[in-house]
Amino acid sequence: MPQDRHAPDGRPVPSGRRLDRRTVLRGAALGAAAPLVPATAATASAAAPGRRGPAADAVSLRWLGTAGWRIDVGDRTVLFDPYLTRFSTGLYEGAFDPRTPLRSRPSVVDAHIGRPELVLVSHSHWDHLADVPHIAKTTGARVVGTETTFHLLVSLGVDAGQISVVKGGEVLDLGGIVVEAVPSLHSRNKKCAYFAPGTLHAPPATAPRTISDLPEGDTLAFQVTAGDGGPSAFLMGASDFSERAVRGLRPDLAMVAVPSSTATHRYVPRLLRALDSPGVVVPVHWDNFEVPLAGSPVRDPAMDLDGFLAQVGKAAPAARVVVPDYRTVYDGAMRPVRGWTGG
Repeated sequence: MPQDRHAPDGRPVPSGRRLDRRTVLRGAALGAAAPLVPATAATASAAAPGRRGPAADAVSLRWLGTAGWRIDVGDRTVLFDPYLTRFSTGLYEGAFDPRTPLRSRPSVVDAHIGRPELVLVSHSHWDHLADVPHIAKTTGARVVGTETTFHLLVSLGVDAGQISVVKGGEVLDLGGIVVEAVPSLHSRNKKCAYFAPGTLHAPPATAPRTISDLPEGDTLAFQVTAGDGGPSAFLMGASDFSERAVRGLRPDLAMVAVPSSTATHRYVPRLLRALDSPGVVVPVHWDNFEVPLAGSPVRDPAMDLDGFLAQVGKAAPAARVVVPDYRTVYDGAMRPVRGWTGG
């Protein structure tokens, strides 16, 4: 959720392991950031003999805006925090309304998600969860998230047997895709607070109808690895973390949420050091998520993307930084391979 915004009444409102491939990916990662234009040629590669997972160029990643990602491993699709409807709450007009009704636009969502078998949810704020009920009910995808996410989704009509509750620390082997749930934290505004805190230990008395009916409910990060030898991606849904929890993950790719305040002490250097300086760093959650997911991203004015990039350059000078674009499909090393037309 965005930070550093306040409602008129003064309340704050939202404004694995490193595998053997890392040496190869880091060597390839040195150089300038990837361009924000589609590449002309697609690449594909079968898994190497004796390996469970495909090579980096058989994995594709697509940024869904905000913190969201679509990861395709062969013909299998994993979604992370897929918020695609992107409805207006007044946030970017200075008139944020916590009573904004929840909504989901199936035609918009369906154009981007393929046929996912797994949906990972970092936390339960609307810009991470609002489209998940539709996705779960129409595709049958398994949802992995917190207990709060479980209770909210059940109240919104998702089959309880379709949801896996995790606390962080679980390493789930899904037969060629490994998902590690990582205990994490929600980002903070200048007052060290954030929108809609709280957790649920039972379904709410009535189904959520507004964005304020979706509490944060604890926050997770996830590390997704394509088999035993494929690339690994560390996925964040908010710009804070547990330094002790991420040590030893050593991902190839780090999808790092951009902060909007300095409330978290030395956020960038501490995170990159704890992750052992990933070869590729990808900033996320810096775009205006109330405009359609089309064209080039529009920056959230509360997010200092340039300042973030400068901090990454100082803390991890060997890393390649890729500022993602909605229109581009990337391979497992975050190199652009083609334009994305949906589907």
